[in-house]
Amino acid sequence: MPEAEDVRRVALSLPDTTEKIAWSMPTFRVAGKMFATLPEDETSIAVRCPKEERDELVLAEPGKFWIADHEAGFAWVRVRLAALEDDDELRDILADSWRQAAPPRLIDAYPDLGLPSAD
Repeated sequence: MPEAEDVRRVALSLPDTTEKIAWSMPTFRVAGKMFATLPEDETSIAVRCPKEERDELVLAEPGKFWIADHEAGFAWVRVRLAALEDDDELRDILADSWRQAAPPRLIDAYPDLGLPSAD
């Protein structure tokens, strides 16, 4: 099960990512734009997710994903760290969120980052 330090390590490994404290919690930003937060209890993360996709995620895996009341109007979803299988799943989730916040120059430089792998 990934923990807070794993979130930090994986998030900061993504291109042009920085960590900044905001609202008394670590936030992770790509080119200055936030793509993940690590709330105070450090048992979950909040990541960018298009509203239509997040609703599907919550319905499909309610033990893993949920929508915080104060984030309901925004394109964010919460992820329970204890429900993640491993660091690979954490990296996939963070990379997908990174991709949604990254500027075109970074998406062009890392075209496969955050995209589902072809199996």
